[in-house]
Amino acid sequence: MHHSDLRMTEGSIVRQMLAFALPLFIGNLFQQLYNTADALIVGRMLGNDALAAVSATGNLHYLLISFFMGIAAGAGVLISRYFGAEDPEKLEAAIHTNLAFSFTAGLLMTLIGTTMTPTILRWMDTPEDVRPLAVTYTRIFFAGSLGLVLYNGLRGIMQAVGDGKNPLYYLIFSSLLNVVLDITFIGVFHTGVGGAALATILSQFLSGLLCLRKLMTTKEEYRVELRKIRFDPSMLRRIVNYGLPSGLQNSVIGLANVVVQANINVFGTMAVAGCGAYGKLEGFAFLPITSFTIALTTFVGQNLGAGQHERAKRGAAFGVVACLIAAELMGLLLYLAAPLLIGLFTSEPEAIAFGVGKSRICSLFFFLLAASHSLAAVLRGAGKAVIPMISMLSFWCVIRVSFLKIAVPIFHSIDVVNWVYPLTWCLSTIFLAVYTVKADWVHAFEKEKV
Repeated sequence: MHHSDLRMTEGSIVRQMLAFALPLFIGNLFQQLYNTADALIVGRMLGNDALAAVSATGNLHYLLISFFMGIAAGAGVLISRYFGAEDPEKLEAAIHTNLAFSFTAGLLMTLIGTTMTPTILRWMDTPEDVRPLAVTYTRIFFAGSLGLVLYNGLRGIMQAVGDGKNPLYYLIFSSLLNVVLDITFIGVFHTGVGGAALATILSQFLSGLLCLRKLMTTKEEYRVELRKIRFDPSMLRRIVNYGLPSGLQNSVIGLANVVVQANINVFGTMAVAGCGAYGKLEGFAFLPITSFTIALTTFVGQNLGAGQHERAKRGAAFGVVACLIAAELMGLLLYLAAPLLIGLFTSEPEAIAFGVGKSRICSLFFFLLAASHSLAAVLRGAGKAVIPMISMLSFWCVIRVSFLKIAVPIFHSIDVVNWVYPLTWCLSTIFLAVYTVKADWVHAFEKEKV
């Protein structure tokens, strides 16, 4: 593949967006499949307590990982911009500084995750009966943080230069490997939930190594050389400027989700298992959103880097609309098939009822979720990451948590916890839509000296 194939600064917008978003969609589908395989294999082979243990820790993993992913997204915006502007020196500095950061972040996460796990799970009111299993699963998961963070950093570089295909192949490989290892560790060696965590981190490490090999052997200007991996101070500052708002936004959303999870935990193990199963299904519905948001940020970044303002606007409009339609179709499907799908994870009628209740409230509003994320992606691609951060912090964190603190004690119904999602999605969408229409995000790059 010649590097001109990866540039999004000329040619058919619709074709390029779809050609970029589709491999991402398939890749994310596999990622979700392997997270779900974890839950399915654990739920079926080890029972409801083990499923609740794995479900109860998902938000905690997200909380720590998503901060570093946000910073990597900042690096991605810069990499796509320098690639679009054909500036090889800055491109090289951005790539190698990003990798130095990923490496440090992975080690930090291992340290924090393995030492703090029992304390954090206690803060989250994880049900007593599943806590020992949750601690085991989470500790092993965090011991392999380095593989996870490096894989995501390397995949981010490939996506920023428009290569959606290679990360996809590595992801499919690691997903299939994960399922095989899951069944082997749990079914053959009887390692319990620890085996599920071990399978996940081994698969991540391998796909990270495959990405690294690919980037080290390419002839293009975005080639990685191990001896060049170090912090370039001015580039690190830029990456942090762009990435910190996204990282903080992700973490605080993660934190709010941990609070939501604590509110679900109050309703007992069945609620945790049922809502956990719904969460896995919502992950599938979220796939088109993730795929289009990465495509939007890369497209807008490359085109604004190349000074193509009108093209950036047209691409943004198409991407947002496509994202809304795809997410709403997924939501409709989930709404109709909820009892059947949640029944795959657990055979307990009470747990199924909790999961179906949640999907009947949330799934028809997925278009709002898509709108918030895709508008935020456009603004991030233009280098305006602070605005989405303000929106998500205000609506998805402050309002979400305040609402729960006030409403749950009054009504003591899990429906209150479920309604908090559509409500806050709606508010953030209105805010971002008004800003995107009113503000001059197209010329954001020219106004600052890069």
